[in-house]
Amino acid sequence: MVRLGVNIDHVATIRQARRTDEPDPVWAAALAELAGADGITIHLREDRRHIQDRDLRLLRQTVVSLLNLELALNEEVLAIAVAVKPDQASLVPERREEVTTEGGLDVAGQRDRARSAVERLKAAGIRVSMFIDPDEQQIRASKEVGADAVELHTGRYAEARGPDRERELGVLLEAGTVVTDLGLHLHAGHGLTYRNVMPVARIPHLKELNIGHSIVSRAVLVGLERAVREMKVLIEKAVAHRE
Repeated sequence: MVRLGVNIDHVATIRQARRTDEPDPVWAAALAELAGADGITIHLREDRRHIQDRDLRLLRQTVVSLLNLELALNEEVLAIAVAVKPDQASLVPERREEVTTEGGLDVAGQRDRARSAVERLKAAGIRVSMFIDPDEQQIRASKEVGADAVELHTGRYAEARGPDRERELGVLLEAGTVVTDLGLHLHAGHGLTYRNVMPVARIPHLKELNIGHSIVSRAVLVGLERAVREMKVLIEKAVAHRE
């Protein structure tokens, strides 16, 4: 089984465009779970451009599957995570000027800082995943700092076309082997859509996919429950083929 974590950040993006109270990401999470989502993913950014502290607190009370909090190596947000205790924390890079996360976390370049964050989160009973590029050095550094899982950044695969996409898929496959050989759980996400998700879902030993923008975009046209169900079907077909 490959879990589908539905990222609802962009439900909050629509709300924040008008600084109003709708659409409510808490309601969106409930609908996503009713449609079969295996988890809810949110990113509490330093600039609070979409998800707000209130959302995190309420989602911790209402999500019945798995609550996955994405956060940077930021003292304020780390303290919030330790207090709220999501089921899983995914450490990601973050820059205020970026539109979305542009690459993986440089764990190898800041081992001490990453290790300190992992230790604090795990002491609070939170599983920790590192969102990194499919690079062996970064994978091994994630293992060294104590992470439980690695989420491979699939952006380059998602943006590539033709032979380049096959090449990037090969990079993900090789990285996935390193992840599992080290005893880490293998996750993946970023830029995945209904058109490109199946080859990634077939990667051996993959445990979790986190997908947001494509699902929310489709939900605008067909409704959130249908959008989640359709993505689940594609993932399940891919996994059945893998097995």
